[in-house]
Amino acid sequence: MKVEWKTLNIYLKAKNGSSDITNEVESFINKSEIKNGIAVISIRGSTGAITTIEYEPNLLRDYNELMERIAPSDKPYHHTKTWGDFNGFSHLRSSLQKTSLVIPFVEKKLFLGTWQQIIAINFDERDRNREILIQLMGE
Repeated sequence: MKVEWKTLNIYLKAKNGSSDITNEVESFINKSEIKNGIAVISIRGSTGAITTIEYEPNLLRDYNELMERIAPSDKPYHHTKTWGDFNGFSHLRSSLQKTSLVIPFVEKKLFLGTWQQIIAINFDERDRNREILIQLMGE
């Protein structure tokens, strides 16, 4: 089994700022020596997330509204007592959405649906530069 990896650094806006990184993952797979395997995509930090969604403006609005209902950004959180920051909602959203994702690829093609894109999300209360690791494993 071979393992290859690379990192991406991307700027994401605060409170659900997102970026479609599907092309970057596909490009890395195409340049790789690995033909069949899995891609592990992981974002560094406890206030970010990696997921898949149809990356279109109205669905992203729906997604943001869902996150606001689940973990409202204007609610007081106990986490603020620990560090004096106000991003408890960010940590909770990240823990629900998760910071890593595994997607298989076959014949150098990601196993994704037509309208399914890989996105990186910044739940933090401030804009952030995020580091994303893409690791490929396979043959």
